[in-house]
Amino acid sequence: MYQSIILASGSPRRRELMSRLNINFQYVTSDVKEEFNDSDPFGDQAMKVAAMKAYNVSNLYDDAFIIAADTIVIHEGIMYGKPKSGDDVRNTLRKLSGNEHEVITGVALINKREGFCERFYESTKVFFRDFTDDFIDWYIETEEPFDKAGSYAIQGKGCLMVKRIEGDYDNVVGLPVSELFQRMLKLGVRPGGLHEF
Repeated sequence: MYQSIILASGSPRRRELMSRLNINFQYVTSDVKEEFNDSDPFGDQAMKVAAMKAYNVSNLYDDAFIIAADTIVIHEGIMYGKPKSGDDVRNTLRKLSGNEHEVITGVALINKREGFCERFYESTKVFFRDFTDDFIDWYIETEEPFDKAGSYAIQGKGCLMVKRIEGDYDNVVGLPVSELFQRMLKLGVRPGGLHEF
């Protein structure tokens, strides 16, 4: 049905998650600027940004099946994206320390030539332990929190802050692979070797 599959993301974490599907795919980084507002539901906003990323890449590959995603962190009605500085990391992690937050990943699957677009989002609750300013300063020095929504990476040293989660772990990393897999099967996109589903 589709000549090629492209992940519209430069994230090595998403590429690693996609590789679990056992399909041949390319990846292309989208240059869409992530913009959010205070009026629309957070899930809708994450899906919208994901769709913008996908359509941006589809301008170059209009016959491909394109997958894009966008991840955001929500705490007490406030969205925490990627930090711009060490102070951003410090302020965000102080607020998340000892508290629950929500991680939402919006996903878009499109084929521009076929006029097809499907969107969905996954939500996971993450519960943080209490941690000190000394820990935050150490974490900033590792440089891991930069370029991560919510200023942490659960698959890295950020796991030290996590008490427990409720929901899809991969979603917190940046791509809800299990749900994506089900959507692809319904669309007739078969990962390698799976012809009976």
